[in-house]
Amino acid sequence: MKNIKNSIGLIIILSIFMGCSDVVEFDPHDEYEVTELDYLQTESDYRTMAVSCYTPTQWLNGVIVLGDIASDNAVAGGENASDVVSLQQIDNYLILTNNSTLEDLWQSAYEGVNRTNYLIDHKDVNLLGNVVDFEGKDALYGEVYFLRAFYYFNLVKMFGDVVLFTDHKLGLTDFGTLQRSPKEEVYAQMEIDLLQAIEALPTSQSQEGRITKYAAQALLGKIYLYQEKFDEAVPVLQEVVNGPFSLVPNMDDIFLPEGENGVESVYEVQYSNGQPYYNWGGQTRGQGNYAVQQCGVRGLSGTADMPYNSGWSTNLPTQDLANAYEEGDQRKEATTFDVEAYANNNPSLNVTYQVAPYKNTGLYNKKYLPRKGQTSGQVELNYDNNQRTIRYAEVLLMAAEANLRASSSNQALAQTYLDMVRDRAFGDQDHRVTATVQAIWDERRLELGMEGDRFFDLVRTGQANSVLSSRGYNPATNGLFPIPQREIDISNLTQNDGY
Repeated sequence: MKNIKNSIGLIIILSIFMGCSDVVEFDPHDEYEVTELDYLQTESDYRTMAVSCYTPTQWLNGVIVLGDIASDNAVAGGENASDVVSLQQIDNYLILTNNSTLEDLWQSAYEGVNRTNYLIDHKDVNLLGNVVDFEGKDALYGEVYFLRAFYYFNLVKMFGDVVLFTDHKLGLTDFGTLQRSPKEEVYAQMEIDLLQAIEALPTSQSQEGRITKYAAQALLGKIYLYQEKFDEAVPVLQEVVNGPFSLVPNMDDIFLPEGENGVESVYEVQYSNGQPYYNWGGQTRGQGNYAVQQCGVRGLSGTADMPYNSGWSTNLPTQDLANAYEEGDQRKEATTFDVEAYANNNPSLNVTYQVAPYKNTGLYNKKYLPRKGQTSGQVELNYDNNQRTIRYAEVLLMAAEANLRASSSNQALAQTYLDMVRDRAFGDQDHRVTATVQAIWDERRLELGMEGDRFFDLVRTGQANSVLSSRGYNPATNGLFPIPQREIDISNLTQNDGY
């Protein structure tokens, strides 16, 4: 009886679906304006989706904050010990596996991977099996390959071994099946992507902010340095050194609006505020550079011609960083902003401010200090400052390090590149130092202070424990952050050591 009932039920169900053509032939367009099958039909579709692959780069500015707060360059600051708890944990090396900043950065980077994978998966044919060819398609995909490598590089820097997938966009069926891949395999994929990008990309773009061949070469050179592949890094970085870039005489100018996408810019993450975003629940997904608001002086005010806006007093440079600069080094003023000295030196501005309540250092991040005229709408969420991601000065220092550490060391070239950076810093040739590996590492701290490289540099060069032990750094973590707990719960991923 049971089997008969089941059979009848099955027949009834089949009859419903086979006899009612309006059910079987349901057209999603009846309810939705666009479906997935409508995508990638034209050149415009491909170009629009390529732009969407750029978008998550804007969500990763927290990596910059992370890279300094986790080092000796900065402290979390804020109003009290519970202000931005996720950053306080990182500052104190008491990081929980549910740290919200790390979880957000993990999700942001993998959203970028998902988007680039989707477009790469349909490079040759779209979802309907059709080929859509157009002039410049290979170059467009060069940008997408760069972006996928960029997202994976940020993941590996933070977490080490990560989930590697390149052939599709993740779906619900993938959860529970994912495994972490050795970082060596992830680096290998980055190299493949960047070599493809270099072959396809032009050396210049008509639209500011788009990725060029030089940007791909610079990122590949940096990835080689992280793997200590110095022989491979030398020629690829040399191409960028010989490119159309130069050092801006006044370093302060780089971080002004008129300095965006300038002669020293190799790659910048672009921000705008033409259509301000107001959702505080998604503050890291806004149109503007959210990290800028964090750097500002709390309660800052003054006359109308005082150029700065107030902020939240987080991500504060340390006195240790300020003291690392020699007298006459213009990078100190361009990197660390002493609000008390500024107020005293500009009495006509009637500057008032609130001392940072927690972990006050007296200093603020000058490079991304909130300025009037650089935001709109919801002031805190809509600063349009570009993130200077790879500058020519860094390329020179990477090339100096690679030449010095290559199997055929080139001391002369390393010296030349180091001299170029220091000559700009002091405005003369009287402050040159001998190019040693340690001298170049130290110069990176001075040149790139508050740009997010310091912690990752200390880890990759084996200096993290000796430099950061007094701050509570735990060498058992191997310089990695914890895999977000929710990813472990969902996909049974393994956790990093020390957590």
